[in-house]
Amino acid sequence: MMTKLLRSLFCSVLLLVTVQAQASLEIIITDGVDSARPIAVLPFTFRGTTLPKENIAEVVAADLMRSGKFSPIPFIKMPQRPSKSAEINFSAWAREGVEAIVMGEITEVGIDRYSVSFELIDVLKGNSGISTQMLNAGQLVGSSQFILDARETTINGGQFRQYAHRISDIVYEKLTGERGAFLTKIAYVLVRPNAEFPYQLVVADYDGYNEQVLLRSKEPLMSPDWSPDGTKLAYVTFEKRQAQIYIQDIYTGRRTILTAFPGINSSPRWSPDGRKMAMVLSKDGNAEIYVMDIATKALTRITSHRAIDTEPSWSPDGQEIVFSSERGGNPQLYTVNIATGDTRRLTFEGEMNLAGTFSPDGQSVVMVNRTNGRYHLARLDRQSRYLQVLTATNLDESPSVAPNGSMIIYSTMHGRSQVLALVSMDGRFKARLPASDGQVKSPAWSPFL
Repeated sequence: MMTKLLRSLFCSVLLLVTVQAQASLEIIITDGVDSARPIAVLPFTFRGTTLPKENIAEVVAADLMRSGKFSPIPFIKMPQRPSKSAEINFSAWAREGVEAIVMGEITEVGIDRYSVSFELIDVLKGNSGISTQMLNAGQLVGSSQFILDARETTINGGQFRQYAHRISDIVYEKLTGERGAFLTKIAYVLVRPNAEFPYQLVVADYDGYNEQVLLRSKEPLMSPDWSPDGTKLAYVTFEKRQAQIYIQDIYTGRRTILTAFPGINSSPRWSPDGRKMAMVLSKDGNAEIYVMDIATKALTRITSHRAIDTEPSWSPDGQEIVFSSERGGNPQLYTVNIATGDTRRLTFEGEMNLAGTFSPDGQSVVMVNRTNGRYHLARLDRQSRYLQVLTATNLDESPSVAPNGSMIIYSTMHGRSQVLALVSMDGRFKARLPASDGQVKSPAWSPFL
């Protein structure tokens, strides 16, 4: 059991390069769409001569479906094809169960310049009759109360996909009250055993597009972690057969070494304010949790126990760290107060619990739970102490929570391949993200960008 825990302490890297590529990940929905809210994303009307390379409506519909909260209806089931909100037959859409409509227009305004406008329509308000009309000087006149949001902007031809994610964020927030996370990115390790440099550290959009290879290595890589401002990654290398923690700027490619102590240098995790880094070091003998001030490189030892302490993760307020430890027998999760050193056991259910990470609101802890020899993701509600198993996949590990707390990305096995997977925080929606070539693991979801 401890062999698995010890393996998570090491990684390695060799060559630094940057490569642009198409998406190697493809999101495959596996469960949960039937329980989602029906919505319609109409094809955007195009006015011009040079068609955009990206279909905004398709990207928005895919985003909303992948959130697990919406089920865009197919084009063939749409009762009408209005080009303006004034043309909408609200009764027809209401009969289809549609709650909201996204519609828009793209106008070519110059060489590689496009004006994009969209509206988010509330079908229920529009169908109420009263909300679409109002009294003005004793007469009924039209009302736009059913328009939840309407915006217009000008973009270039390379920005369609990015702006589609922006539209998705707006729609998601208007309809759920929570901030959308479609403009975020993920980092992960891609393994291609037959390549000259089999291990790659990759950054991509949350949906796998715009893949960028930051590192290529002949040695294994793991433990990427985003800085709170989304501009850097911390990770562990094993260059010259020595474990080392590095920080790398995603945009410039510049990297700096953070630690290279003899023995274990592992599991770097940025503090919420970006000024400190939690990590696992064995420089004093046993593997313990340390916190480093990044500017001064000053170290503070957080744990001191004969058992191995590993996999630290910060609470959103920066006051606590959750970590894995065998100090109670099998590996379980513990929390330690940074200021006081007060340490408490967090998990008691199952044979072991590993890789704990806080939800953005701090009310839950997501983890890998082993029960009856099987590793699944689970979520512990800190107030009720209820532990909910979220997944039914195989050998789940390395959970990372979206910055809005709606989804969890993790590594799992599908057949003989290691793939990434998504599960909603309530466990209802599930999807796989297999690579087109290779195996993927160690995902890390970026902050809001």
